[in-house]
Amino acid sequence: MSEPRTGGGRRLLTGVAWAALLLALCLCGSGTTGELAKAPGGVAAKGHSPAHGLPPAHDPLPGAGPQTDPKALAIKAIGLKAPIEGHGLDPLGGVEPPPYERANSVAWYKDGPQPGSAGAAVLVGHVDTDRALAVFAGLSVVKRGQHIWIARQDGSVAEFVIEDISVVANDQFDAEKVYGAREPDRAELRLITCGGSYDRTQRAYSANVVVSAYLTGVTPAKVPPTPVAEEDDEGETETGGDSGTA
Repeated sequence: MSEPRTGGGRRLLTGVAWAALLLALCLCGSGTTGELAKAPGGVAAKGHSPAHGLPPAHDPLPGAGPQTDPKALAIKAIGLKAPIEGHGLDPLGGVEPPPYERANSVAWYKDGPQPGSAGAAVLVGHVDTDRALAVFAGLSVVKRGQHIWIARQDGSVAEFVIEDISVVANDQFDAEKVYGAREPDRAELRLITCGGSYDRTQRAYSANVVVSAYLTGVTPAKVPPTPVAEEDDEGETETGGDSGTA
């Protein structure tokens, strides 16, 4: 499970690549949680206008290379804080998730948009392992209107609001609806993990939990304070700090 970044303009993955992503996600768990709550019908949710009780979208943030890559994810409503790793595709064409020994990390698909940039950025994570719950075990209980924060490498923090949550059944998966940007020139986010029922024979889940959000604000990186100039008794300007002379 990883993320997408293309040089210059962003692009959606092809249908084949998204199908591989879905397969990779549905095989991601180990079944220790049994079954997650199912959404009615188990279909991909339709887009909602921010006017429906949600705040307006913030303009997308500029992407400027590694310094604006995502660093950490936080969802205060469920007590989630996790480091973010950039991942690509595995040898089978699916998005590579964090290894199980780092099951409390989240993978960003680095070949797609950066979180906060225009387009739909994708973050994926395990729901469980053979031994314990994993980073996205609580993802199915978040609610519309709650907030997600993404800290970026440059020290800025992008804030998103959750638009909807759905459980997408494997046999009703529509890549364009799930992963495509819903509004042109909007910065969007998808958080994805395994959901539905777990087949112990196949060692796979029947669906994916998909949380959709969009950018609503940004906290700029903190800039070190500039030394304040002071005047001495003779009117000469000095700056704070030791001059280094004896």
